[in-house]
Amino acid sequence: MCSVCGCGYADERHEAHAHHHHRGDATLIEIEQSILSVNDSHARDNRDRLATCGQVALNLMSSPGAGKTTLLVETIRRLRHERAIGVIEGDQATSRDAERIRAGGVTAVQINTGQGCHLDAHMVGHAMDDLDLPRGAVVFIENVGNLVCPAAFDLGETAKVVILSVTEGDDKPLKYPDMFAAADLMIVSKTDLLPHVDFDIDKVVERARRLNPGLACHTLSARDGTGMASWLEWIAGRKPTPPLRTGDGAATPASVAAHA
Repeated sequence: MCSVCGCGYADERHEAHAHHHHRGDATLIEIEQSILSVNDSHARDNRDRLATCGQVALNLMSSPGAGKTTLLVETIRRLRHERAIGVIEGDQATSRDAERIRAGGVTAVQINTGQGCHLDAHMVGHAMDDLDLPRGAVVFIENVGNLVCPAAFDLGETAKVVILSVTEGDDKPLKYPDMFAAADLMIVSKTDLLPHVDFDIDKVVERARRLNPGLACHTLSARDGTGMASWLEWIAGRKPTPPLRTGDGAATPASVAAHA
């Protein structure tokens, strides 16, 4: 369950919220933990599958309009002749992004979440069935545009990548700490627009690393190609993640807060 909106479980979440004063916070916590536990089980299955197939999965997360799809299109153009690629596209509605990806010559599976504001591990597992990629492939998961809820859900991915465009402001790590605490890489995108906006790259990196000292950071512009080589090198350095041991879990809101 989303720790903020309870999307996908509206009736249960809202019913619990309506009786909040009578039932207390414990009920909400119990519902959230139950749903996250189910998600973690599916995530372990996804991680096992990726490890068995020698595949890497990257979970791309950002607010709407940060440039995820444009970055993906340019990444595919540069990478598709070197290794197999598949894309899982998450949006609340339409298949526009998946169509853009397919036009680049790779397989894309569209997931429309309706009112849901994030992908979950069960959705991703079914999408991987449809992709049916060879050993050694890279799976890009373009999550629903949202800097809150996707941070709480383990998809079984190899790494989480948060994309922050220079048009959004350098205060986003302060406003959305869970996302930046959970990420393995932060990409500052649309750097070709830096002369036209008030954005301090050093400041945003410092703020993000205050939350997550081990966070890798890259700056790039998919439009003019600056920084793309470093991004591709980072992808090349990702290796399949070994399966989680029994009892290991995902990044829940509580664990992210503790990490921060």
